[in-house]
Amino acid sequence: MSEENKEDKVVDQTETTQEKAETEEVSVEESLKTQLAEAQTKYDEMEDKYLRAEAEIANMTQRFKKEQEMLLKYEGQDLARDILPVIDNLNRALQIQADDEASQQLKKGIEMVARDMEKALSSNNVTKIDSLGQKFDPTLHQAVQTVPVEDGQDPETVVQVFQDGYKLKDRVLRPAMVVVAQ
Repeated sequence: MSEENKEDKVVDQTETTQEKAETEEVSVEESLKTQLAEAQTKYDEMEDKYLRAEAEIANMTQRFKKEQEMLLKYEGQDLARDILPVIDNLNRALQIQADDEASQQLKKGIEMVARDMEKALSSNNVTKIDSLGQKFDPTLHQAVQTVPVEDGQDPETVVQVFQDGYKLKDRVLRPAMVVVAQ
């Protein structure tokens, strides 16, 4: 083989090697771009999941705080409800006439207990619903009877209270049982 042919062959081989190297370089570059795109997609998905989880935790924390506030706001509600029948019984006992000295002493003791109970309830934000003479409100009153309107009475007005109603802050513990003029 002549020298010229050998040189052409070497040049051809060099060009082929360079073309292969360039092709491999393009292939590696495309592979790296594909891998980078996949990694970016995975990163975006993970970031989205992280942000959603963080938002969910923040929402749960807010919900928990609101629930705690509600529990604290109406703390003692069950105890107050259980005490209301005791107060009703004390008030009924106070309505009985006391004729002799012993009965009057007993009545004074009951008055003191009733006052202390009312004071304990009011210091814990339990208040009696003022009903007599007020306009009937179905959120505060339970009408157990209606009577015709008499002189000096307005329609839909509470004319008699059978059982006092009570509220804890802004929540009705027990509606007042009333008679309404119609």
